[in-house]
Formats: sequence, C-alpha cells, structure tokens
Amino acid sequence: MPRPKVHPANRLRANTACTACRASKKRCSGYFPCTNCIHKGCGRSCTPFKSLSHAGLRSPLVPASRPTVEAPRTRRGVSVESQSLLTSQSHDIGTPRVEPDTPEVGSHSPEVTHRTHPRMLRNLQGERVYVGKAASLSFLQLLRDTVTQHIGPSQFSHNGASEDMLETEAHHDLLNFSGECCTVAEKERFIQNYHAATSGFFNLSFSDDVSSSFIDPAEPKTDREKTRAAIMDLMVAIGAQSSPNDREFLQVERFYFSRGQRRTFANMLEDPSVDLVRVFLLMSFYMLGACRRNTAFMYLGVASRAAVALGFHAEFSGSISPDESGERNERSRLWMSLCILDLLVSSILGRPSAISPLLPENRQGPSWGAAPSDPGLVASYQLSLILDKIINCLYSDKAASAQQADLLLCKLNGWGEYLPSSLRTSSLGHQDQSTFQEHTIGNMHVACSYHFAVILVTRPFLVSALSVRLARLHQSLSTGDPSEVPEEDPAHSRLAAACIDSAVYMLQTCLEVHKSGLLLRNMCILKAFIFAAALVLGFSMFSHRDVDSEIDEVFCGALTILRMLAPQSAQAAHYLEIITKLEAAISKQRQQLATQARQRRSQYVSRIFSMNDSPATPRTPSEGNEEEANTTPHLSQSVTSNGWLDSNDSAAAVSPPMIEGTLFDWEGMNLPLWDSFPFLAESTTI
Repeated sequence: MPRPKVHPANRLRANTACTACRASKKRCSGYFPCTNCIHKGCGRSCTPFKSLSHAGLRSPLVPASRPTVEAPRTRRGVSVESQSLLTSQSHDIGTPRVEPDTPEVGSHSPEVTHRTHPRMLRNLQGERVYVGKAASLSFLQLLRDTVTQHIGPSQFSHNGASEDMLETEAHHDLLNFSGECCTVAEKERFIQNYHAATSGFFNLSFSDDVSSSFIDPAEPKTDREKTRAAIMDLMVAIGAQSSPNDREFLQVERFYFSRGQRRTFANMLEDPSVDLVRVFLLMSFYMLGACRRNTAFMYLGVASRAAVALGFHAEFSGSISPDESGERNERSRLWMSLCILDLLVSSILGRPSAISPLLPENRQGPSWGAAPSDPGLVASYQLSLILDKIINCLYSDKAASAQQADLLLCKLNGWGEYLPSSLRTSSLGHQDQSTFQEHTIGNMHVACSYHFAVILVTRPFLVSALSVRLARLHQSLSTGDPSEVPEEDPAHSRLAAACIDSAVYMLQTCLEVHKSGLLLRNMCILKAFIFAAALVLGFSMFSHRDVDSEIDEVFCGALTILRMLAPQSAQAAHYLEIITKLEAAISKQRQQLATQARQRRSQYVSRIFSMNDSPATPRTPSEGNEEEANTTPHLSQSVTSNGWLDSNDSAAAVSPPMIEGTLFDWEGMNLPLWDSFPFLAESTTI
C-alpha cells in the first residue's frame, strides 16, 4: 500500500540544511545554528549549505550580511541575537522586513498538543456560554482532572458548581438614595479612585472641560449632554466600587451606575459618537468589577462597533493641523484604551476579540520616541497587540510549537527593553498620595499584564513538562516492576520554568503593592491575573515532592490578596475558595508522596497502632500493608499551611469512617456516584 501524500507545509524536511548535517546525512532542523550543531557544541561553525540551486537562500532568523555564530542563551532559552533582531524588526517601521512570526515551512520544533479544551458553562439564566481553551477556567478543569487522577476525589476536583460560570445578579433597587446627597468633594474623591483603578488600562481624558457636571446638577436636555452626564456618573460609580466596603459607598455605586446606564440607553443607541464609545467602555469596566463578565463582554462589543463606525480603526494619514492634533490625540487614546480592555477580557475568557480582525497586519503600536503623555497606556497597548498574536498563533491550532513560543517571548523581551524608566520605578519626584497611588497601580497593571502574557505563551509547555514529571515521580515511588521512565523534552522544561518564574514575579509584585497599602478594594482585572498565576504555582507545587519555600510563600500571598478582595467581589471570593481547596489538595498529595517514599525505604517495619484505625475489623499484615499503600492520611493528622486546624480545634477533628476495612474520606462522601471512581482498589457494597 503506497504511503499517502504529505502536504508540503506539513513535511518535516527542512528546505535548507547546514553543511555538517548534509555531510553526515542527518536531518537538519533548518534554522541556524541547528539543533544537531548546538548539541555537538559546534554552533559557531553551523552555516547553511550553499549549492548552485540554494545560493540565494538564507536563514529566516539571521540576515545574510551578519556572520552566523552561536548566540548565548537567556534564562528562557531565547538567544540574545534573536531578541535584538526581532526588536529591530518591531521598532524599525520605516524599513520593510519580513517578520519571523511563523516558523519556516518545513522546519521542525517540539510541539505539544493542547490539553485544555473549550468549555460550555452556564450563566445565571441557565444558558450555555462559551469559554475558550486559553481561559484560566479551562486550565482549572485540566488541573482538577489531574488532581483526581493522582489523589482521588476531593472538594477541589469535584466542585458541584464547576459547570457554572459564577456571576452575580443585577441590582435594580436604588436603596432610596438621591444623587444630591453626594457632595462635590466626595465626587472628586471617587473620581481619584476611578483614575487609580483604571490606571494603565484607560485614558478617557476630554479635550474640553467637563468639571461643570459636578457643579451643575440640572438634568441634561440634549443627547450629548445626557451622554456626558452618564460618563461622569459611571466614573463616580467605579470610584465608589473601588472604595472600602461601606453601605454608604454601596448606595453611591448603585445609584450612579443605574442613572448612568439609564441615561446611556435613553436614545436607544441611535447615533454613534466618541462619548458613546467612552460610556460603554466604562460600563464594561464596571461590570467586570461587579462580577458580570458576560455583560462586560457584550458592552465591549457595542463600544467596538461604535468605534468602527467612527473610523477609529483606520490609520490617520496626511498632514494634521494644530487645531486637529488635539482631537487626533483624544481619539488615539480612546482607541488604545478600547483595544487594551477588549484584548485583555477576550484573552481572560478565551473568546474571539472584536478588535483583533481590525488591527494592522504588522501589529505596530505608537513609537516610544513620540514622548506620549501617558506611557503606561502606550505600553499596555503595545503589549495587548502581542497578546493578541499569542492567542492567534498558539491557541488557534491543536498544538503549540516551541519555536513559535520562543519567537513570541522574543517579542515580549523586546517590548520590555524599550519600556520607559518611569514604568519601572514606584515614584518620580514629589507626588501627593493620590498621584503616587495612581502611578504605582498603573505600573503594577503593566507589569502584571506582561507576566500574564508570558504565562499564556508557556502554559501549554508547563502542562506537558509537569505531566511527565508527575509520571516520573509516582513511578519512582512505585513498588511494582520498573518500566520505561518518560523523559522531559528540554525545550518544554525550559518554557515551563519560564511560566513558573513569571507567575512568581507577578505575585511578588502584587504583594509589594498590597503591603504598601495602595491596593484598592476592587481590582477587576488584577484578580483574574492573580487567579491565573496561583493556578500555575499550584500545579507546580502539586507536581513536586520537595517544598520550594519561595513558591509556597507567594502562593500564600495570592490567598492573602484574594482574601482582601473577597468582601467586595464575588468573583474574588470564588477564586479564593478554589485556591484554598487547591491548597488542601496539594497538602494531601504531599502527604501521600511522603507515605509512599517512607514505605519504599522501610520495607522491614510497619506501623503497629493508630488511633485512626477501627479495632472492629482485624487485619492481617498483608492487608494492612496493602491498605496503607492505597490510602492517604487524612487532614487532621497535620496542620495545613493555611491554618485550618489550630490547637483549639484539633480535638474536634473527626476521622473518616471505616466501612468493612476500607477508609473513606469525608470529601468523597458528598459526591454523586462517589463509589464508582476507578482509583478505588475494591468496590464496597453498603
């Protein structure tokens, strides 16, 4: 039977091989220095084979005028030479270059098949809503399946609400509150909180003065006046939403959002306007803080369509007069704000972005040399363009390429090299408290967005590397016949380490700001970042027998921040519940691994007496050893790291029941069909 034809794009043979691989008749990776030469330590001499038919070909990653040498590798395995090349390509707009966004056709690099899959969850009305495989909720399901496979059912792995997309109900009551009860000084304080909460994401500054909206309480007459008044109401609502939990602030928040929403829909969206884009952008941000992510996603779609109708996506061309420069800058800042929020929310939910098809092919942002008035906004905009490319390149196919991940990390590193110094420090000169807080939170938002992008690039390889590591760990502790030990791919391990490092750096940054007392009480985007980083670290902790004190410390720090945000955010409270249960599962896994290791090295001694064993069912030594190998010490034997059981509560701990010699954990008793899981050694009839 003849071999089926292979499409040229799917062939593993490189178009151009190096001289050494051609002489030794070995398969060449096709990019230089190639994999074989790097392993042999002769990367400096790796050059493309030049024949008459290939004289005009050159490497897609190295210019022909530059000598090919083996470049030193950075921490994440990306060569410095590749970083500088990609940086020059992304910032040298005047010179036409071919960006190496996709690997050369025919080149081969290690790939991993995505193990996270899209999910259909239920909203408040019971309707199915889509969550893509790039979302943290999809990664959470993969982590739950992994935990179940290794330690059995638990409250983390079998949550009854795992198929629901947690959202809160809308509040339509105004709590008998009047807008005139809020003074001008209080409104100004809420506006300051709004600027801090949106710093690094928004810049909706107006070209004209709108402070008169604070002083003049008259009801607006025209549509433009209604939209402007709605904008100010929504700013006050977001500021009150970010203030400490207080019934008075809750009244202010609900009243001003309801009035702003009512004013927005007064004319039923008949005519698009710049202010209409602003108001829907603000309503979307408020809904994210109110745990209404689906509503926020829809509001972003309205803002995007209005911006397209106004031509925001079109490039400005021709000369601009001084009178038009202010309007152009205003529209540019609004377009960047819309792109940032839309691409961030789409990546968090794993959904297609409404802005992505409208972005230019070269994905170029404003130049740093333009000295923008808001460098944080420009940095976040450029980063959002890279984030969009990450989703399109890595998560649109069934597998992720390690070479493609290296190229995307090069882009992120190039973005970081051109980051202004003002975004790397917490204070510049003399600043008052509100300005200092806004500046610090804005820098934190930019830094966390960068670390979140790195996590999205490297997370598929983290799953691959840690899955192999878990298999090796349990196989090394197994008492059965040894079988072939799986090996980790070096490229996957390198990218997995970058994923863990990025999660650690993100949480360390958030903890520093939290300890300084500058965090607000509702951080709608930050809580999603913290949740994504905590899941990555939790997976790493679950896959290692040894304890890494730094990872454990920042993991507990994530719980601390979520615990602070939980009273005013149902989403943060839900994240806190999930991460707390994950911590308990990690503790159980570590106890199980310690027990298995002790049994493996102590084959001549066994435990004789335990208070947790039922005396009603005598056991033979063989039965005791078998049961001890298939069960895990319950949580009451040791104190978990979050301090669930202290000295006062330890006496009240209840041990799991013993039914016909089989130990059952309380966590598995409240599950449907709990006795049908395949990891139970023997089926028990009750």
